[in-house]
Amino acid sequence: MTLADKVLAVNDDLPIRTDEPVHSGKVRSVYWLNAADSARLVAQRGYDVAADAPLAIMVISDRISAFECIWHAEGGMRGVPGKGAALNAISNHWFRLFRERGLADSHILEIPHPLVWIVQKARPVMIEAIARQYITGSMWRSYEKGEREFCGIAIPDGLQRDQKLPELLITPSTKGILEGIPGVPAVDDVNITRADIDNNFAAFNFAGRDDVDHYEKLLREGFEVISGELEKLDQIFVDTKFEFGYVTDSAGNDKLIYMDEVGTPDSSRIWDGPALREGKVVENSKEGFRQRLLAHFPEPDILLDKSRMDERLALARDNALPADILMEVSQTYVGIAEKITGQKLALSDNPRAEIIDVLAGDFALID
Repeated sequence: MTLADKVLAVNDDLPIRTDEPVHSGKVRSVYWLNAADSARLVAQRGYDVAADAPLAIMVISDRISAFECIWHAEGGMRGVPGKGAALNAISNHWFRLFRERGLADSHILEIPHPLVWIVQKARPVMIEAIARQYITGSMWRSYEKGEREFCGIAIPDGLQRDQKLPELLITPSTKGILEGIPGVPAVDDVNITRADIDNNFAAFNFAGRDDVDHYEKLLREGFEVISGELEKLDQIFVDTKFEFGYVTDSAGNDKLIYMDEVGTPDSSRIWDGPALREGKVVENSKEGFRQRLLAHFPEPDILLDKSRMDERLALARDNALPADILMEVSQTYVGIAEKITGQKLALSDNPRAEIIDVLAGDFALID
């Protein structure tokens, strides 16, 4: 068996019983269970959800996306060995800590396999909440060009690249295209202010104005939990994305929860502490892969200019990267996952067969 065989690149064709089309994103695929299977699992597994709650099987792949493209490497490698298991293990760790420390639950009900979550359907808050502790990346590029206001928050002059910000900065953007909100363009991923959210909370799917405060509290507390734990490992939590939604528990109570993933190398920047003290930024996150791509191609502007998207997609489709680039990503993701969880990451020789066996056996979800 080759290394490429151990990578789960395609995750939307598993024989999981579903009446709906499989929703496949850049990394995860979602299989919505039919009403009978959802109700059966709720009863059999004792999940704290409404008896008629829609459930889904969420399968993570080892694909890697950057600059809105999916990348591959020589030797038939369509993904990064261990990446999916690393992302899930890290998210599982943080979600558990959030729950244990009384912050909020997540959408995950059970983890039957390192690449699989059983989740409940949440009503998403239509905000991608970015929290920043350092000025770097796209924010630094805008700051360097003279921008001093981000999402309605004024930033002082005189900051240096990769410097710690005076306080945690929350820079939210829209999740999806939202229409009819004054002053907010109807395009995906546009920056918004706290005033935009307060004045139009229902348009962002908040149940009430008080929940805007609650969401920001969970955002800050979640960031502080991860930052504090990483500090113990001499790692620095630079910035991250959080997503939230509502679910209903078995007693009929609506709850605001964390969803998607949290604190992973895909959704966050994590810097190595010892390297930073020596004046170097060493990424334990996807940013290192982005930098390798920019250095690899002779015309990196294709990856940065959104108006050249067709060229960018062709670049990713037609160019197999050197295998060592993806193996470096593997070492980064597996290494930071093992550091965070304190456990050796179990990597599968045949993830597809394992997933089918598990979901056929205890869960009876394979046709």
